[in-house]
Amino acid sequence: MHPKKLKTLVILTPGFPANEEDSTCVPPQQIFVKALKEANPGVNIIVLAFRYPFFSKEYQWNGVKIISFGEPTHTRFLRLFTGFRVWRTLKKLHKEHHIIGLLSFWLGNAALTGSRFAKKYNLIHYSWILGQDAKKGNKYVKQIKPAGESLIALSDFIVREFNKNYGIKPAHIIPVGIDPSLFSAVNIERDIDVLGAGSLIPLKQYPVFMEVINELKQSLPGIKSVICGDGPGIKQLNIMAENMSLKDNISFVGRLAHKEVLATMQRSKVFLHTSDYEGFGAVCLEALYAGAHVVSFVKPMDIAIPNWHIAVDKVDMIQIVKAILLNPDTVYTSIMTYPIQANTKAAIKLFDYSEEAIS
Repeated sequence: MHPKKLKTLVILTPGFPANEEDSTCVPPQQIFVKALKEANPGVNIIVLAFRYPFFSKEYQWNGVKIISFGEPTHTRFLRLFTGFRVWRTLKKLHKEHHIIGLLSFWLGNAALTGSRFAKKYNLIHYSWILGQDAKKGNKYVKQIKPAGESLIALSDFIVREFNKNYGIKPAHIIPVGIDPSLFSAVNIERDIDVLGAGSLIPLKQYPVFMEVINELKQSLPGIKSVICGDGPGIKQLNIMAENMSLKDNISFVGRLAHKEVLATMQRSKVFLHTSDYEGFGAVCLEALYAGAHVVSFVKPMDIAIPNWHIAVDKVDMIQIVKAILLNPDTVYTSIMTYPIQANTKAAIKLFDYSEEAIS
């Protein structure tokens, strides 16, 4: 149909790594894009990054072309100008490439642009709902008016949440995936009892984490816990640690490179995820693969996942963690639930494309 044009998948996203060392920017999405490229060498992948990095240029990232539209400041005028530049770039790509489809990360501004462009030029477009975009109050749902068939959900939880809030049921589920090559193959001593990792924001409920550790200290006075991450909540957590006399029991290590977080997971017995809302925390799957037990409030998938324990409230959470840590027979074994290769295969099939189909 387009003999001289490259088969191209265009990905639209609010942000993407500025370079190959930028490991803390949307790790699940960059793992996905890298694996998608490796699994489909016959597809040219181009990523359009709307806001981050905070510069505008074209560059290569692990063999993938990235076109960033970011600016150091982000005024309303610049947002409108960004939309114009993205549209102009999409028109150029459409002229020069055989676009097999567009994929938007999150149901937001990038998805709005992708949806409108796809409708105008009769292209396939999917929006991948990745978390808080399934909550009430997403203004883009009304503007896009998506059909369920055009929506990919990160989990069973996201399907229900989006359907409950908007009366639209996403037709596809593709969860986050794990890249085993990022983990150390060496057996590491599990010298951390409880680990937390993520942004220190109200949604993640780290004060609950502190309260759990404080209660566990009564039975395990030498308990050692670590929180990886930074954010506006760090001051409150330090005050709580002081007031609860937890300075010897908890360490705040700040924001770490992604590989360092994974290495810390491999040293941990329990990964404690206190968030009150989570589409599907990639950190939980990473912790499972690192051999830790995961304890959380949110159950992302309907099926039970080995070594992932769901707590109904804080008291239940304390009891679950205590039982894991005090049981001398607790086994810490690596659990692989969703290989990234399976996820990329499911994604590329949505665009009616596979290497096998053309080989």
